Amino acid sequence: MELLDAMRTTPATREFTGEDLPDDVLYEILDAARFAPNGGNRQAWKVIVVRDPDTKRRIAELYELGMREYVAHAAAGLVPFVAAEAHDRTEPAVDLEAARATPIELDTSYLATAPVQLVILLDLTNCSAVDSGLDRLSIAAGASVYPFAHNILLAARARGYGGHVTSVLARQEHALRELLHIPDHFALGTMLPLGRPARQITKLRRAPVEEFTTVGTFDGPAFEEGRP
Repeated sequence: MELLDAMRTTPATREFTGEDLPDDVLYEILDAARFAPNGGNRQAWKVIVVRDPDTKRRIAELYELGMREYVAHAAAGLVPFVAAEAHDRTEPAVDLEAARATPIELDTSYLATAPVQLVILLDLTNCSAVDSGLDRLSIAAGASVYPFAHNILLAARARGYGGHVTSVLARQEHALRELLHIPDHFALGTMLPLGRPARQITKLRRAPVEEFTTVGTFDGPAFEEGRP
């Protein structure tokens, strides 16, 4: 598959067939993904390959607890865990305990039945957060793990497999840490469920370049196709 085709046709896959993802194919996917750019070329990621059905089921349960919190925010008309407030947030915007106890209609069972879950961690002692001390949420450390995660999805797409990036599992990072014996200096970057997509989605909806790109300054003119 051509690179540009993969970039334009890699969706967030949340429905899988019952087909397995063999270890040799998964190895090829990870072998290609490891060339992702990362801070200082420290390659501070760690991947836990989860295939055990009971463990996958428990991770799916933890994910659903996070989704219940997420849905409660959305139901209140809020951007869930809005990043602009994260640095100074002392109290949750909704009752999280009540949210976790409230069932949701969203079906997350596919996570338990996906052939494999990749839990991707970032070694906080081996990466830089150069935006520290800016009196806002620090996000720079993610640049050392998320290109790698997306490379996994691109490499999977090239081989006919799919998955999606999720950050919701971070809401239960402490429980995940205990479940998978994760040391304290590693943080959850994302978890990717991977498998053969039940259907191939090749037309994605994204905003055009003109909507998110300006020239010269933040309030400059839109960068338009055919611009002289």
